[in-house]
Amino acid sequence: MAVVIRPGRAAVLAVACLGQFMVLLDSTIVGAALPDMQDRLHTRLTGLQWIVDAYVLLVAMLLLSGGVFADRFGRRRVFLAGVAVFTAASVLCAAAPSLGWLVAGRVAQGIGAAALSPASLALLAAAHPVPRERVQAIGLWAGFSGIGLAAGPVAGGLLVQAFGWPSIFLVNVPIGVLLLLAGRRALAESRNPGAPEIDVPGTVLSVLGVGALTYGLIEGGSRGWTSPVIVGSFVAAAVLLAAFVAVEARSATPMLPLRLFRERLFTVSATAMVVVGFALMGSSFFFSQFFVAVQGSSVLEAGLRTLPAPLAMVLVSPYAGRLAARHGFRIVVTAGLALAGTGLLALGFVHADTGYGHVWWRLAVTGAGFALTMSPLTGAAIQAAGREEGGLASGVSSTARQIGAVLGVAVLGAVVRARESAGATFEAGLDSAFVVAGVVTLAAAGFTAWRLVDLGRA
Repeated sequence: MAVVIRPGRAAVLAVACLGQFMVLLDSTIVGAALPDMQDRLHTRLTGLQWIVDAYVLLVAMLLLSGGVFADRFGRRRVFLAGVAVFTAASVLCAAAPSLGWLVAGRVAQGIGAAALSPASLALLAAAHPVPRERVQAIGLWAGFSGIGLAAGPVAGGLLVQAFGWPSIFLVNVPIGVLLLLAGRRALAESRNPGAPEIDVPGTVLSVLGVGALTYGLIEGGSRGWTSPVIVGSFVAAAVLLAAFVAVEARSATPMLPLRLFRERLFTVSATAMVVVGFALMGSSFFFSQFFVAVQGSSVLEAGLRTLPAPLAMVLVSPYAGRLAARHGFRIVVTAGLALAGTGLLALGFVHADTGYGHVWWRLAVTGAGFALTMSPLTGAAIQAAGREEGGLASGVSSTARQIGAVLGVAVLGAVVRARESAGATFEAGLDSAFVVAGVVTLAAAGFTAWRLVDLGRA
């Protein structure tokens, strides 16, 4: 079927795609720079975890609110504000003189991304009221912006090797300036008069609760799991998250409607999406570090060598939804999780002397497996919620993946530190992290096959 984009809407599509491209590029380009950051900032694994999780945490907790903000206050306004914040934060990250300033910049980047990303999709939907044209535009948006995932490792390797880690953030500046200039000319303002109120208490409690949990998981290895600060952070997380559930249950306009979880299909899909984020982000956090610290590759070589995983995701993702429509959510998601889990387990048995010919296919299998799961899991969540709440269900699904990503970086990092504390090498710690990620993913495959067994096809 030919894709027809009307001339007046081509600029909207281009701006929305470029905005999402910048966000996704940033999500993978940082991984290539982590070894250089560790050397130049004189930080340990804990510091690297904060560089990644500070960003992912804010995106995870503000993503749903960002969509509501866009609907209430204007999609164009929120999109441009998100671009401005993301661009300014990128400058702050590049100029950061210390780890603390870099983490602060990453927090600001997360706020910008949480506004930019849902607003870009909302702008597309508003510009294409005809369902068929809207589906085509969103397909192009997902496909083009997804190139950022594959471009990140290579671009990061090139920039870091030539100019050092600050350059990976400066690359966002010309993109951001172009988006601001083009967006002001090309984007028309649109709102949803019936958009719900902003759930300020739910948003605050979710950020604080997940933040406290993340702090305990990341800092527990260095401060001691029984230290008062770490125990206090876990207690605070439990109290704050319990309060979040209580507030959401009583709120007239909750950011996370708990009624959605009464549908088993929605609950299983959200749970599986948490595992996808956990295993995918948690394992990819270590890809470049493995090639640089264990196998002695340069930063550029490491970026190129990690490419099979995101490239496989970009190539396989367009077919995942079609396969789910033909064979059902259960079969495709279970197969994808099983494939990804197998790839991660196989990565747990690579060593310093393992040739790249025995490594690349493990990365490709992992990426392909996760690609098979994400689109069908989002589709399952939308089907369970119904057409009227499809946008909300999609947002919750994305949030679940981001929460899993926060926990994956924190937990798998804790596994590596625990192994090192026990006298094992960094290589052995990485092997254990990959194995844990693989086992969790395979367990999710079994859980999905069991719980979705009687729900039929899409």
